Amino acid sequence: MALLRARLGETVDDLRGRLHAALAERYTPGQVAGSFAVGVFITSLPTLGTGLLLFPPLSYLFAGISKVALVAAVAVMNPVVKWGVYGVSFWLGSRLLGPVEGVARGDIGLSAAPEVVTRLLVGNLLLAVVFTVVGYAVAYRLTVEYRQQNGGVGRIEGALEAVFGRR
Repeated sequence: MALLRARLGETVDDLRGRLHAALAERYTPGQVAGSFAVGVFITSLPTLGTGLLLFPPLSYLFAGISKVALVAAVAVMNPVVKWGVYGVSFWLGSRLLGPVEGVARGDIGLSAAPEVVTRLLVGNLLLAVVFTVVGYAVAYRLTVEYRQQNGGVGRIEGALEAVFGRR
């Protein structure tokens, strides 16, 4: 039982440290917004979730990437939203490249796969760029507003230290 308590205490301490690090990040609003925008771009692409595998190497290679903002993009581009994005991507790609020859709506088979995938990718890439630009602008604005209203990052760190003690 004591071993279980010790392990639980270590886990709680680890979570406290991670929470503190996440909320006390010292990234500029541009870095936060850029990190969010990169996350939105990656999660917008039709990778079926495998794009998330890029997050750890990006965080490791680039010191200016906010891990919290990068992962927050997953909440925005979640699997439920992605199906709508795929539908709009295919529609947009079809508008730009024309309809798939000889294929009715409920009649898409494997023979039309290259044309369908091409339209999906073209539309999706355009949407990803739009989402990235909008995501950057929104994240930048929200970061600046939040820090102005809450006294900046230092106030967050002070509140965390009051709750969890000094780390």
